[in-house]
Amino acid sequence: MANKKGKILVVDDNVGIRKALKILLPVYFAEVEAIPSPSTLVATIESFRPDVILLDMNFNTEINTGNEGLYWAGEIKKFAPEIEVVLFTAYADIQLAVEGMKRGAFDFIVKPWENDKLIEVLTAARDKAQKARPCHPERSEGSGSTMFWGSSQAMKAIRKSVEKIAPTDATVLITGENGTGKDVLAREIHAMSSRRSKPMVAVDAGAITETLFESELFGHVKGAFTDAHTDHVGKFEQANGGTLFLDEIGNIPPHLQAKLLRAIQSRSIVPVGGSQAKPVDIRLICATNMNLEALVRDGRFREDLYYRINTFHLSLPPLRERKEDIVPLAEIFLADFAEKYHRQLTGLDDSAKASLEGHRWSGNIRELQNCIEKAVILSEAKNLSVKDVQLDPSGSKASLRMTSQPTCHSERSEESSLDEEVQVKEAMQRTAGNISAAAKMLGISRPTLYAKLKKYGL
Repeated sequence: MANKKGKILVVDDNVGIRKALKILLPVYFAEVEAIPSPSTLVATIESFRPDVILLDMNFNTEINTGNEGLYWAGEIKKFAPEIEVVLFTAYADIQLAVEGMKRGAFDFIVKPWENDKLIEVLTAARDKAQKARPCHPERSEGSGSTMFWGSSQAMKAIRKSVEKIAPTDATVLITGENGTGKDVLAREIHAMSSRRSKPMVAVDAGAITETLFESELFGHVKGAFTDAHTDHVGKFEQANGGTLFLDEIGNIPPHLQAKLLRAIQSRSIVPVGGSQAKPVDIRLICATNMNLEALVRDGRFREDLYYRINTFHLSLPPLRERKEDIVPLAEIFLADFAEKYHRQLTGLDDSAKASLEGHRWSGNIRELQNCIEKAVILSEAKNLSVKDVQLDPSGSKASLRMTSQPTCHSERSEESSLDEEVQVKEAMQRTAGNISAAAKMLGISRPTLYAKLKKYGL
């Protein structure tokens, strides 16, 4: 006799599937409810309080994109994060289901389903949901959240510098290609500093629109402009006593750079609409994947600001220049994602290791992390093989990534912006203008892509 406990909610517009599951699932679960549409989903969650929701990915017979399922999976995790979501998908939508797991879904089931597999996944989801109650601690994400120094000489040198720099209040400029871990290094510096008990406030400087730049960084007072209904504390003031991390600083327009320089020099800010300067005590860390020296020569970045933020310069090497760290990093990601996605994996076989070490990794650590995450989700064996990692055997990049050169080699400087513009255009063409898809392809956020589109007049 099955151990009947837990509540399951089925959301599927196919009446035959709902009837079949209403017969099968009560053998294993204490209560089973089924609804044909997500239109009543929130109300049903509030009244039924399920442990697990089995969610179909398509509810419109004319538009079978799977996006509705992805949307509702995200909404469920926002509204009731303690509920586990299992996606119900057709074979053709497996890639969408993988995306759903990245957004918080527990697992997915492919139609037509095998009863044993269905029950195995749903009971595992139920057990996880019930184990988490009554409290629901946030999972500590190990993948990419702490600094992996590795054994390469370049990273050893950076670590030695960081150990000297971090305890001071010196301003640091971090450069490196997209995906090399500039934000992770910034957090490491903050964690090793005397300010670690205070906040570290991160800002994607290139994604802030020009009209909101001063308000976002310096704050505003009530009535400063039409929608300023209350006072707003800016990022500088939020970081008071701690660290302010300005990412993508190379994308700030020159006329706004002057306002940023003034705040950095005076260590004070004047909120928009205000008249009194407010002193701020911050440690500043900046990052970019662009060649700032070249931008200075081109008149696109202020020289005085460049020297102000460049007290110490740390240049993170691309992953292809630290090959000895590729497999150890992959194994860390594998262990973390195996735990997250409930996969029984023991490691990488020799074919997978060779494939990983031979790849170019244009997206660097972020690309490697995404590769391993996808492989873990789709894996069926105990070890990941070359078939699971699905890399181009020629070693070319698996997907388009932003690769502007961060170093200060003058012979590369003119190519950096051109390369970036070409890659942005190509991404927009390949995704038929889909902003979300293009941003994912490039390995950047949607706001950053919007800023780059505006920058290049695209």
